[in-house]
Amino acid sequence: MTPEKLDFIFPFVVFFYGLLMVAVLENPYLVRVGQERMGEAFANLARHKSLGWVCFFVGGLWSAQNIWYSNL
Repeated sequence: MTPEKLDFIFPFVVFFYGLLMVAVLENPYLVRVGQERMGEAFANLARHKSLGWVCFFVGGLWSAQNIWYSNL
């Protein structure tokens, strides 16, 4: 894999990580299930909620920029 290809793909990985974190941590049903079944592991995951939001927005903008510049 070339560095250019990796540079194009990485922002999408960041975006989808953020999307997954936000979808899980903002869904009341999944939060309840996670607290009941995972306990302390879910509490550790919930501490990264702000990181999920940052990855969601930064990865989304970065991905949009990559798509924009690849079409020029």
